[in-house]
Amino acid sequence: MKEIHINCDLGEGGDFDADLMPHISACNIACGGHAGNLETMQKTIKLAMEHGVEIGAHPSYPDKENFGRKPMDISAQELQRSIVAQILSLKQLAEAEGVKITHVKPHGALYNEAAKDEKTAKIIIDSLLEFDQNLALFCPPKSVISKLAKGDIPIVFEAFADRNYEPNLSLVSRSKPNALITHKKAVFEHLFLMFSEGKINCENTEKVSCKADTFCLHSDTPNSVEIITFLKQKFAEHNIKIKNTK
Repeated sequence: MKEIHINCDLGEGGDFDADLMPHISACNIACGGHAGNLETMQKTIKLAMEHGVEIGAHPSYPDKENFGRKPMDISAQELQRSIVAQILSLKQLAEAEGVKITHVKPHGALYNEAAKDEKTAKIIIDSLLEFDQNLALFCPPKSVISKLAKGDIPIVFEAFADRNYEPNLSLVSRSKPNALITHKKAVFEHLFLMFSEGKINCENTEKVSCKADTFCLHSDTPNSVEIITFLKQKFAEHNIKIKNTK
């Protein structure tokens, strides 16, 4: 039986964390930049431990007002200090519970900027190298950050199960009505093509090659629990199971 690796961004104040956690492979926990605090981090860590889910940090621009979805004009030093502090806070809480974090996935605008901007990418890479170069980095295939980090940090290529793509492999802007894929059957078809053929159906109907190791489903989609339940069922029909440590 084949395995598929599914990740979710959790600990962001959403209503579905407890319902999603049993069905995923890895969680990326908000650690104070765009959302989250010590209490929510600890709660999400314990929930992940209960269900055998990999734990990762989900640092952001320090901007709760915009949920980390807009680039910030701050110095490289200030941004690096914030990223390190966010990851470190989650790392310390996890280790206090007797578990280690396995990866880091930047959030929102930080993720998107690092995919195309060398300066932002280098800040994130330097942040990881500052205290733990063994943490894997979740990032887009063919991105600037993946090329810069190669050889220094373990890379896990990520694609999105519920987001539409432009032909250059950037995500369709959230300002556009077609940015999100919310119908469960459409999510499955989009994801299954990526997983089985290594291709993404882009907005102009062009199929672009894209090999990913993990696939993200957004937890704040209103029907996210329905989607993950449907995906699990459809995967089983194709002799595929969602990877989990339990």
